[in-house]
Amino acid sequence: MNALVAPPHAVDPSTFRAAFRRLAGGVSIVTVGRGDTRTGLTATSIASFSADPAILTFTLAGASSTRPVLERERRFGVAVLAADQQAIAERFSGAGGIRGAARHDGAEWTTAVTGAPLLVGALVSLDCELEETIERHGQFLVFGRIRAVIADPDDARSPLLYARGAYRTLP
Repeated sequence: MNALVAPPHAVDPSTFRAAFRRLAGGVSIVTVGRGDTRTGLTATSIASFSADPAILTFTLAGASSTRPVLERERRFGVAVLAADQQAIAERFSGAGGIRGAARHDGAEWTTAVTGAPLLVGALVSLDCELEETIERHGQFLVFGRIRAVIADPDDARSPLLYARGAYRTLP
């Protein structure tokens, strides 16, 4: 039997991060708020949780400026980004110090049924209501109930991926 046994806290954070950088993930943005309170973040942790009811999950850092707006508004949008939308991913990651509503500049938006901001032209846009958050170790696991799905009819576009510290696309 091959088993690794390690004492608690044996994996240091840099080793952990290096290991998970090898895991390619689809790139999405999470958008919340209205008017000047709009904000959001780039996420590679979006995952389906349940099809019936339609629930997604993602993780959120406890220190994220998006968290208080999400908890107050209780609705959010998720945009699954295409390979040609890397600049949007960079804006929502805070590159160059871009914060808050300024992250929404330079893109076209619509308002979802719930009131959440949705990116026009994403591969898929999801209109969600916050169902629950669970806090563990300073991080939050967010559960969102999907109220509407808008899929781009152009299935030929490739998704934007992130792996090994860089944005990537499918060949």
